[in-house]
Amino acid sequence: MRSTADIRRANAFDVVRALHGTADASRREIAQATGLSNATITNICNLLLTAGVVTESRREKAATGRPTTRLTLNPTHGRFLGVDIAETYVHVETLNLALDCLSSTDLEIDYHRRRPRQIVERVTEAIQREAEANRSLPLLGVGVSAPGQVDQVGGTSVFAPNWGWRNVPLLDLLTKALDAPMRLDNPLKSLVLAQLWTQPLRATQDFVVVNLGTGVGLGAAIDGHVLRGRTNSAGEWGHTVIVADGRQCRCGSRGCIEAYVGASGIMQTLREVAPNSPVLHADDQTLTMRALAQALERGDPAALATAERTAHFLGIGLASVINMLNPEVVVLAGWVTQLLGERLLDMARPHIARHALAVSMMAASFEIEHPRNNSVSVGAAATALEAYLEAVMATDESASAKDPSNTPAPSNALSG
Repeated sequence: MRSTADIRRANAFDVVRALHGTADASRREIAQATGLSNATITNICNLLLTAGVVTESRREKAATGRPTTRLTLNPTHGRFLGVDIAETYVHVETLNLALDCLSSTDLEIDYHRRRPRQIVERVTEAIQREAEANRSLPLLGVGVSAPGQVDQVGGTSVFAPNWGWRNVPLLDLLTKALDAPMRLDNPLKSLVLAQLWTQPLRATQDFVVVNLGTGVGLGAAIDGHVLRGRTNSAGEWGHTVIVADGRQCRCGSRGCIEAYVGASGIMQTLREVAPNSPVLHADDQTLTMRALAQALERGDPAALATAERTAHFLGIGLASVINMLNPEVVVLAGWVTQLLGERLLDMARPHIARHALAVSMMAASFEIEHPRNNSVSVGAAATALEAYLEAVMATDESASAKDPSNTPAPSNALSG
């Protein structure tokens, strides 16, 4: 059961999310967008104004009565860093309260240098470079996304099969690079948070984000909340078995979905179809996926056969997601999706329809994500933004407890 403090923090999230979707808004418009009461909106907005998170953008004259004050997120209040640690790169973005990208830094990660110390050194370099940018804005928090299973509370990389990591105290290692509050999550949850904070409709939808890249997995939101599971491990769809005793997977099991629809799995299928295909670029996944996309456009037979086999497994896997979670929307994301997603989804649709339950299938729609920026970094920054808003609300709750006269009085006046 949620406490009063939990509800107040959730209401603050709703107000800030509503302002993300527009240049500015009146209190009445925020109330309509969130479904919160007039009194709640007035109190939350007053708190956010006092904290400097929200500012008054302008006043509109009304036909009768007082002018309407329009509110916006304060562009000069501060900044967040969103850190996407992937297998082959680290991408760090500086974002403002509206989660608009102000600048970014990209560094490659050598796949053969993947010990914790080596990865942390590279990530630290990227963070420090980006921390130097936009120094005129206070740094309010850092969100870090790391692959595999992570412990949010302890800031630990519990299991990253791609690097062979177990129980690495990642945040402890990274906090030496920067004196700022840090939060840790994984890419699947970050993708969902990016949708929740940047797509206004998502708060009212049960949706799934399927990530196709080097790794494969999904994140889900039910009733506007990220589905995390007991140990923050919900969404490891890529490590569910689709072929009994099938291909070896990096997680140690066999026949996992990732082994067939992840980048390395697609490359293995191409090797089986055409071992000497010029589309193959040794172990370079990015070059091979780009070449495969181009070959599909040309109608190359080996590329088409590879895509058909991949789509077959993808369709079965997506049907299982629909049967289990009954989502309203399935969003395909990730770098492999950006290169092959449209074609794979078209090829997968007959397989999805064949294996999904009819009623659940009728309720689901499919989308390809076309992000303006790195969605994982945006979602990681959203994690830091949530932590910052929690701190703002906690400070107010503490002040109110010491001096009840500080508590804003309930009001139904939404225009002042």
